[in-house]
Amino acid sequence: MTGIMVVQGRQLGAEEIGLIQGLMAEHCDWSRTRLSEELCQRWDWRNARGRIKDMAARTLLLKLERAGHIRLPQRLRKLANGFRNRSAPLVAHESVPICGTLRDLRPLTVSIVHPGSEDLRLFNCLLSHYHYLGHRNTVGENIRYLVRDRTGRPVVCALFGSAAWKCAARDVWIGWDRDTREANLGLLTNNTRFLVLPWVEVPHLASHTLACFSGRIRADWQEKYGPKFQPHFIHYHHCS
Repeated sequence: MTGIMVVQGRQLGAEEIGLIQGLMAEHCDWSRTRLSEELCQRWDWRNARGRIKDMAARTLLLKLERAGHIRLPQRLRKLANGFRNRSAPLVAHESVPICGTLRDLRPLTVSIVHPGSEDLRLFNCLLSHYHYLGHRNTVGENIRYLVRDRTGRPVVCALFGSAAWKCAARDVWIGWDRDTREANLGLLTNNTRFLVLPWVEVPHLASHTLACFSGRIRADWQEKYGPKFQPHFIHYHHCS
């Protein structure tokens, strides 16, 4: 290949493509995961907490394959994606209508949903069955929030993840050119799912909970992924 291209925020030229091709030729027994991990180590490609950006490297490899620059080894677990992307199993939950005013629900409890928890199974079920986009799997950096009312009933789910690489409306509004975006994209997060459960009809609940998230996500993300995440929010609303 000739020239330089940018994939997943990395500049790639003939030298980088040659490195990938050389690793695959030298290590025919390597899986895609092993290859992506090796690239992260060689490029010292890490997030703010020093963890290798394995998922970003896998995406980079897939994009290179689709563009015809490389040919990746066969997947070792052909059923893995089907298993990971199947709809979340149903978890028992109430769907009794919740009406009234925001004051009737407060104080709200905003909880981070942790891997392997009962809340995670409930969170996945609610998003999968009631969000118009559905929900099957989450990859990369992310934070999940589950909001409950004063009696412990779930009322809102929200998922935040890594910011989209390109978003013209966002970049124009911020005032980013390409170089500035590439340098600062890690300072943003993207709200990929937001759900007020369909049986909840409470005025101002959505805006109130979004304000709650904006008031805490910076600290939550820094605690999970490191101190470089410094988002700026337009508004703040005390959550209580």
